[in-house]
Amino acid sequence: MSTILAIESSCDETAAAVCKDGVMLSNVIATQKIHEQYGGVVPELASRAHMQNIVPVVDVALKNAQIEMNQIDAVAFTQAPGLIGALIVGAQFAKSLSLALQKPLIAVHHMQAHVLANLIDTNKPKFPFLCLTVSGGHTQIVQCDSPLEMKVIGQTIDDAAGEAFDKTAKILGLPYPGGPLIDKYAKEGNPDRYKFPEPQIKDLDFSFSGLKTSILYFLNNAGAASHYKEEFVVSAEARQKFIDENLPDICASVQSRIISILMNKLIKASKQTGIKEVCIAGGVSANSGLRNAIQEIGSKQGWNTYIPKFEYCTDNAAMIAITGHYKYLAGEFTSLHTSPSARSEW
Repeated sequence: MSTILAIESSCDETAAAVCKDGVMLSNVIATQKIHEQYGGVVPELASRAHMQNIVPVVDVALKNAQIEMNQIDAVAFTQAPGLIGALIVGAQFAKSLSLALQKPLIAVHHMQAHVLANLIDTNKPKFPFLCLTVSGGHTQIVQCDSPLEMKVIGQTIDDAAGEAFDKTAKILGLPYPGGPLIDKYAKEGNPDRYKFPEPQIKDLDFSFSGLKTSILYFLNNAGAASHYKEEFVVSAEARQKFIDENLPDICASVQSRIISILMNKLIKASKQTGIKEVCIAGGVSANSGLRNAIQEIGSKQGWNTYIPKFEYCTDNAAMIAITGHYKYLAGEFTSLHTSPSARSEW
């Protein structure tokens, strides 16, 4: 029996959740709108917003779960990775609660939690399973042998898939956050209109930096050349006219290539490991194209596929809570001396 209060503050979402015996009772998220005007997350502003939001968010999470503070068995929090200032707010709050309530403290790795988001609902994958974890900062293929036994078998060697979406949106002049807008316009476009290269990276690793560069050169040339080179730059007016007239097709073609890169590596990972229980996780797993692709390809490959609910894809505290639940059962607690870390392997 365990009742876990979880806190997530790794970036610009202040979140709290309550989990009882592995069942989610509440999941509350406060989104910070202030970053939209800057075209990206401003770390200092994120930290300040966390300090303003964390008390009311925790209060609402407890009320929604109909749980009193003294009924909590442990406090879980995101320890790494993330924006260090944002992590500190959540970590210090969790430590204070742990000390005041005399309850165990559980440190959670953000990426491990994204994987375990697939264990929140009743339709759970069987072990071992593969999880393609895709976000703005990470792209990984993880082999999960048990809730607390995981290993990364493939990852990006440079940029993440989520960053490729966001940077493309920025180049196209779309407002922040641009990834969901790429998805929106892609639904109206032809994914076969433009062909972008697929990086030839060995093993199960990914690379998206070259793809981003090819997209930039393609737009600088207004799609005029078959091999896009920086020196063939058209006027700003011609470039913008090309984007305006072809936006849905550009978005559909970019999204199609990013998804094909992800899926081809996932197919390879399944064949190498023999594992046919396959999941996706992370912020980019909310992308409709990716969600459709894993189901379609999974059906062809004979996989059992699993996709978290939208609320468990982007940063949230429910995934911290479910990870905290399994760590509680295993007795994996941490001390008040534990420090948050902006970057951490796991």
